[in-house]
Amino acid sequence: MIIDAHHHLWDLGVRDQEWINGPELAPLKRSFLLPDFEHEVRQAHVAATVLVQTVTVAEETPEFLSLAATSDLIAGVVGWTDLTAPDVADELARLASLPGGSFLRGIRHQVQAEPDPGWLTRPEVLRGLRAVAKAGLVYDLVVLPGQLPAATRAAASLPGLTFVLDHLGKPPISSGQHEPWARHVRELAALPNAVCKLSGMVTEADWASWTVDDLRPYADTVIDAFGPRRLMFGSDWPVSTLAAGYGEVVETTRQLTAQLTPAEQADVFAGTARRVYRVAPSGGGQYVGHGAPAAD
Repeated sequence: MIIDAHHHLWDLGVRDQEWINGPELAPLKRSFLLPDFEHEVRQAHVAATVLVQTVTVAEETPEFLSLAATSDLIAGVVGWTDLTAPDVADELARLASLPGGSFLRGIRHQVQAEPDPGWLTRPEVLRGLRAVAKAGLVYDLVVLPGQLPAATRAAASLPGLTFVLDHLGKPPISSGQHEPWARHVRELAALPNAVCKLSGMVTEADWASWTVDDLRPYADTVIDAFGPRRLMFGSDWPVSTLAAGYGEVVETTRQLTAQLTPAEQADVFAGTARRVYRVAPSGGGQYVGHGAPAAD
């Protein structure tokens, strides 16, 4: 069984995804809807998923919550709200009260796009993060390697909030560089309230020629630093399609975790996401979309 702890959906008929620009991202310049995703996971043992925000637009999170309420597949939503807003606590409460609000599991902001490497430690941001913790949510970190030290300081100052590192902190896999990313990620992993997603690796590598061995040093680093009980699988679909198909991402993650025991692999592929995001798969642990169990 798999819980996919990180995927996206977007409808360009509703709004543009401004981050999709340039010829290299042209394959993503179309709508990726829930039926498209269900088609992908039908060949995998995917019991449930976590849908993650894509843009800093307030309307997206209510849309995702409503979608989760009608889906047998989406079991949690990581949304967006302005952490620096004075009424952030009230906004989190409002989101939770909306249709599908019970599916809200976390908040994320595109910190990677912030020019200030210390953005996460700004007083107004920390105040917003405290509101996230008080609301019983987690915080997803989408950061670049140079922003990891600030993420570590923020996590250290808020021990009651679980910080989930997306995409291993985006290590420079394509260049083969390991430091200082590895040192920074180990510092974050030393904190008990930090968790990491095995996600996004194929798109940090050379899209056309990556191999499992290219990814292995980075996967090994986070496996050693966080341990299986603080690691979770995420496909990062459809961004991952720039470099690999859905099944290839799953199989690659299986190869990268093959040295773990069956129980440890079960944590990576389902147990950690179940604990961190409070995911309760429907259908007794089987994906029930389109009336048939799936397999990814």
